[in-house]
Amino acid sequence: MEILALIIKIVLVVFSGFLIVVVLLQSGAKTGVPGAISGGAEAMWGKKKARGMEATLVRLTRIAAIGFMVLAVLLVVMQKYWM
Repeated sequence: MEILALIIKIVLVVFSGFLIVVVLLQSGAKTGVPGAISGGAEAMWGKKKARGMEATLVRLTRIAAIGFMVLAVLLVVMQKYWM
C-alpha cells in the first residue's frame, strides 16, 4: 500500500507542476479600471467564445485541477483509513 501512496504522490507533484504551467501560460485579464468594469461584463455576457490556444488552455486547466483534487483527496483517504 505504501508503494501505491508513493506513486500517487509522484503523480500529484506532476499534476501540480502541470497546473502551475498551464495557469501561467494563460493570458491575463485586462488591467486598470476600464478593464475591471468591462472585462467582468464581457466575461459574463460576452458573445465571443474562446477558440484556439486559449480554449485548449482552459480545458487543460480544468482537467489538471480536477485531477489534482481527486488525487489529493484519494491520498488523504488512503493515509487515514488504509495505512
